[in-house]
Amino acid sequence: MSIWRIMGGAPLTGNMKIQGAKNSVLPIMAASILAGCDTELLNCPELSDVRASIAILEHLGCGVKRENDIVSIASGGMNKCEIPHSLMKEMRSSVIFLGAILARCGEAVLSLPGGCELGPRPIDLHLKALRELGADVEAQGGNIVCRAEKLKGARINFSIPSVGATENAMIAACGAEGTTVIQNAAREPEIVDLQDYLIKLGADIEGAGSSTIVVHSFKPKQSVGHRVMPDRIVASTFLCAVAATGGDIELMSVNPEHFETVSESLEEMGCRVMRNENRIRLISNGDLKSAKPIATKPFPGFPTDAQPNLMAACLKAKGTTVFVENIFENRFRHVDELKRLGADIKTEGRVAMVTGVKTLTGCPMTTTDLRGGAALVTAALCADGETLVDDAGGHIDRGYEALDAQLRELGADVRKI
Repeated sequence: MSIWRIMGGAPLTGNMKIQGAKNSVLPIMAASILAGCDTELLNCPELSDVRASIAILEHLGCGVKRENDIVSIASGGMNKCEIPHSLMKEMRSSVIFLGAILARCGEAVLSLPGGCELGPRPIDLHLKALRELGADVEAQGGNIVCRAEKLKGARINFSIPSVGATENAMIAACGAEGTTVIQNAAREPEIVDLQDYLIKLGADIEGAGSSTIVVHSFKPKQSVGHRVMPDRIVASTFLCAVAATGGDIELMSVNPEHFETVSESLEEMGCRVMRNENRIRLISNGDLKSAKPIATKPFPGFPTDAQPNLMAACLKAKGTTVFVENIFENRFRHVDELKRLGADIKTEGRVAMVTGVKTLTGCPMTTTDLRGGAALVTAALCADGETLVDDAGGHIDRGYEALDAQLRELGADVRKI
């Protein structure tokens, strides 16, 4: 549990190296158990979700060591195929271990996962993919039980481009005989990073970044090393915070193309944005105008994870910005908390209309989820006076590495109590 004490009004200035991507490292850690090999992951962020994944790996019998941003995984000693509810409840993305355990052991037993309460995120597509590969899937007393003597390559066609289901299918297909074709696959950069790791691990796989991924075969290596890609949502968060407060920030070791829709919206709002191959700089005087309507979509559309923070950046912008949330039905849970600051936000179903106000006034707020929690911090940074953000659920630490310390380096008055 932590309380964030934030004194608003200070512009943010400086440069920063962005942490490794949470949504990339978690499926890669799961994939590390495909064969009894050693994996060294570089640029691994210090997050509670990463710690939860390490606990799962250790429960399965793997050896895990962490030194700074390097995590070493030795999966040769894996001797279990089940993950108890006490570990699964720590993060929703723990379901990504399903395909990896099944491919390694021929059986996997997992309870339904936990995580942020953003509305239904059914794992039907995950289970569909495993069934297509030849697995027998059933529910037993709150657990999901998957069994397959041998997975067989198949053609998997997703009804929607689910990121998690695509990752589970890619990982499980590495343990299948024959060729697997995944159609209507998710195209997010994290999918490409997973493919890069699987290739190093010994997979003959292609197509990540497009809507069709093909897994031909898998000849596991004894040891691999991989650098986790930078976190595009964390990068977007810092850009939105500087846009809202005013200031000048340069982000290093990033791929600006990964969050182009976010930086383009901030340019529309009056920020100056300069990009090159692995850096991006944003300059803002804090005097923003509204953006064109924002509709969240799968990549390369506007990311749902960046929507709350861009909304926070719009709270004092002149005019009205319309947000349409197409991914999660409860993604506006942070809105009522933002309104406590004096924000003018009207919601109807999946649509939110944000009309800029002249001032925001600090007050107590409570986090609702990971990205909504970060949005409350962003909003507090441009509010007058003191804001206390109650993060009793530890949501922010699930996806941001030492966010308070990084904001202080940029000039913010932020403390965690």
